[in-house]
Amino acid sequence: MKKPFVFINAAMGIDGRITDWKRRQVRISCEEDLKRVDVLRAESDAVLVGIGTVLADNPSLKVKSEKLREERVKAGKSPNPLRVVLDSKARIPLNSRVLSTDTETLVVVSEIADRKKLMEIEKRGVKVLVCGKNKVDIQSLLKHLHDTGVRKLMVEGGGRVISSFLREGVVDRVYVYVGGIAFGEGVSLVEGRLNPPVRLELLNVSKIGKGIVMEWKPENA
Repeated sequence: MKKPFVFINAAMGIDGRITDWKRRQVRISCEEDLKRVDVLRAESDAVLVGIGTVLADNPSLKVKSEKLREERVKAGKSPNPLRVVLDSKARIPLNSRVLSTDTETLVVVSEIADRKKLMEIEKRGVKVLVCGKNKVDIQSLLKHLHDTGVRKLMVEGGGRVISSFLREGVVDRVYVYVGGIAFGEGVSLVEGRLNPPVRLELLNVSKIGKGIVMEWKPENA
């Protein structure tokens, strides 16, 4: 199957948690790492998150650096990559920042999604893709993205989305920033059962700011 190059980028505390016990957004990355993430986003054709991240953080998923946006435009691209939201039941609030019409967004749902809600989303000029029966079919989604010109896909989370992509064996690289914070309880970097476990090879470790960045390659990549 033809698919984009898929990489995961995430930040976690030293205990492997990406949020606190209330699932609140807590800053983990340092300034240097935020700049690294912005470069990765600018180099991507699409950025993907799950509905859980949208509900918890309400991200814009845009490139923050004006210089990086200008470089994309000079290269014949849009200022920001395509935003992709996995939302099987179409739970996304209509006032979500990711639904702003200044940047292209694709909301990916399953066949059980509420049709009236989908019509409301489309009325805002946002594209909807029905992909899967009871939940989003990742393999079909990746084929669709490749067919529509996406060659590099950045997966930003959350934990269940990361688990789903690893389970499907479609991930080419994993970048994890480990910051100097511990939550004790909260959402893990990988949420959900992986059977069999996914094994990865460590390719690189580098110190950045007050933490480290690890680059991993799944053995089934």
